[in-house]
Amino acid sequence: MADTTTVEVPTSDGAADAYLVRPAGDGPFPAVLFFMDAFGLRPRLVEMAERIAARGHLVLVPNLFHRAGRAPLFDLRELADPQRRGELFGRIMPLIGALTPQVVARDTGAYLDFLAARDDVRPGPVAVIGYCMGGTTALRAIEAHPDRIAALASFHAGRVVTDAADSPHLGVGAVTGELYFAHADQDGSMTAEQIATLEQALDTAGVTYRSEVYAGAPHGFTMADTPMYDEQATERHWAALSDLLDRTFGR
Repeated sequence: MADTTTVEVPTSDGAADAYLVRPAGDGPFPAVLFFMDAFGLRPRLVEMAERIAARGHLVLVPNLFHRAGRAPLFDLRELADPQRRGELFGRIMPLIGALTPQVVARDTGAYLDFLAARDDVRPGPVAVIGYCMGGTTALRAIEAHPDRIAALASFHAGRVVTDAADSPHLGVGAVTGELYFAHADQDGSMTAEQIATLEQALDTAGVTYRSEVYAGAPHGFTMADTPMYDEQATERHWAALSDLLDRTFGR
C-alpha cells in the first residue's frame, strides 16, 4: 500500500501544492516526478501515481498551475457539455501558455530540490513522466536539468514540435538520459509530420529514445475520467513505463 499526502513545495513564486505518494517500507526509494495533464490534480492522478509507487518509487505530482491557485481548478463534468467544454479550455489554455521554458526550468529545480532533501529518496537523478501538456513540460524539464533527470516518459503529448523559436523539440541536444514518447494516433496536436520532425531532431542529437504511435488511440487515452480513455492503449503505456523505470533504476 502506498501512502498519499498533499505537500507544499517551495518555489520562487510561492508554494506549489502536490501529491506525494510514498511506497510502503523504509526506503530510500528512487524518485519519479509526475507531470499532470491540463485538467490538473485529481483522483485519477492519485490512482496512477499509486500504481507507480507500488513498484517501489516515491512519486511527486506537483500542481503545475500553482500560480493560478490550489487544485482542483477545474470541474471535469464540463467536458460532457459542448458549450461548457469550450469555456473550460478557454480557461486552461492561458495557464498552459504561462509555462514558458524559463518557468518550467525554475519550477522543476524546486521540485528536484524538494525530493533531494528527503531522507527517503535515493540520491541521484530522478525520472520524469508526463501526460498531454505534462509530457511536453516534462521534455522541457529534462532539457533544463539533464544532470538531475535520468529518463523521460511522455504520453500523448501535444505541441512538442511547433514553429516557435523555443519549440520543445529544439532543445533535445541537451538531453543525456533516455526518452520514451507514446503518441496518440491521429492526434491533431502531434501529427505524423511533427512526430517525424521530433524523431529527426533526436537522431541528429544522438539521444537514446523510443518513439511509438499507439494505433487507434485518441489524445488523452490514459485518462479514465475523461471520454478519451482507451483501456488497451493505457495498458500498453503501463508496460512501456515499467520497462523504462526498470532500465533507469533497476529492479
